Amino acid sequence: MRTFATLLLLNLFIVFNLNGQNKTQNILSNSDFDYLKALTKDVIDSSRIFPGQKISKDFGSNNTGGILIRPGGRSCYPAFWIRDYAMSIESGFISPEEQKHMLTLTASTQCDQTVITDAGSMIPVGAVADHIRIDDGKPVYFPGTYDYIGQGGKTFGLFPPYCDQFYFIEMAYAYTVKIGNAKILKTEINGIKLVDRLEMAYKVAPTRLNGAIIYNTDDFRGIDFGFRDAVNITGDLCFPSLLKYKASLEMAEIFEMIKRKDKATNYRAIAKRLKDEIPQLFYDSRGMLLASTGKSKQADVWSTALSVWFGVLEGDQLTKTCQFLADAYKKGNLANRGNIRHILITDDFNESTAWEKSLAKKNDYQNGAYWGTSTGWICNAIAQVDHLAAKQLAKEFIDDLRLGDYRKGAEFGAPWECYNSGGPQNAVYMATVACPFIVFKSEN
Repeated sequence: MRTFATLLLLNLFIVFNLNGQNKTQNILSNSDFDYLKALTKDVIDSSRIFPGQKISKDFGSNNTGGILIRPGGRSCYPAFWIRDYAMSIESGFISPEEQKHMLTLTASTQCDQTVITDAGSMIPVGAVADHIRIDDGKPVYFPGTYDYIGQGGKTFGLFPPYCDQFYFIEMAYAYTVKIGNAKILKTEINGIKLVDRLEMAYKVAPTRLNGAIIYNTDDFRGIDFGFRDAVNITGDLCFPSLLKYKASLEMAEIFEMIKRKDKATNYRAIAKRLKDEIPQLFYDSRGMLLASTGKSKQADVWSTALSVWFGVLEGDQLTKTCQFLADAYKKGNLANRGNIRHILITDDFNESTAWEKSLAKKNDYQNGAYWGTSTGWICNAIAQVDHLAAKQLAKEFIDDLRLGDYRKGAEFGAPWECYNSGGPQNAVYMATVACPFIVFKSEN
């Protein structure tokens, strides 16, 4: 048994490693922070699906045996999305009992046999669902559908998204290391120990031969990150490689809990390799990280900001990156209403599209709309070099939430998923407030 002091040191270690460049203190006023905290809690509360509860006329009741947390309230995405939930765990508003149910449900739907779907997509051993249906608990491994039988196809890739496996590890880390419950790691789920399932998941996302960076091809493509599953991105991939970096450190902590120092050492070595290789491969002359080395090889705002939040960039590279983001914000190329674009408006691929290839039209959804999910990461990066600019961006974000706060009535919807050219979409969206709140609360 680890003592409380030992667990505290472990948690401090990983916080230092992942958030080593955190300067978010005092970006928000006390009143704005308290407002965001209360709003985040209320949004997560409204996102819960209780056992037996029916949330949509098109779907059955929650028959999974426990509470699920979907991506938002009202009619927002009526299923359990692993990614959105995992990105919100650190908010502190999800109980251990709830975490355990969603962790074991996700583990129980992990693919235990490589299969090829009727649509021609492959689901490899170890793959974690993109989302899980609430009525029958069946996993859907691909975006764009709720159809268990007909899932997959070339539109959203012939391989499941690469991010969900690492978010599954995030779920397990939150429940085991942060709560201090190592016993579940050796619990068998469908005949396989949870800790072994984590290793299966970790190995799903493909790399080049003997590589560590996640790799993608046109012929056998997977989505790099679910918040841009409508975008075609190929080659070496930055965002999921950043997630793999974080997951590597988390796996090291998990194996230290069960006294497997050999495994912990191995995962720390992979994390170090990724930390070295990510800037070498993706860093451009301005200080931005490219999304990939193939199709849609464009400067990626979200990957760049996340690399700062995770502590991957350091020294002169870090300063250059943060200064460039600060300048882009002050020039009006980065944000609107405190929400963030995936790509700077100056970096659009051409007049017709932001990304090189996207299913969405320009300035809509994942192809140039503005999202709040990444606002905290951006504020943290800008605060490294320009604290006043970071405060201004954060204030714009909070003011927009206050203006459209869904709690005012049915005609209001903030937090919205994103702002399109024609207006907002998907009201009461959890990640829009949960992800920034996690950043701001880290040093508030």
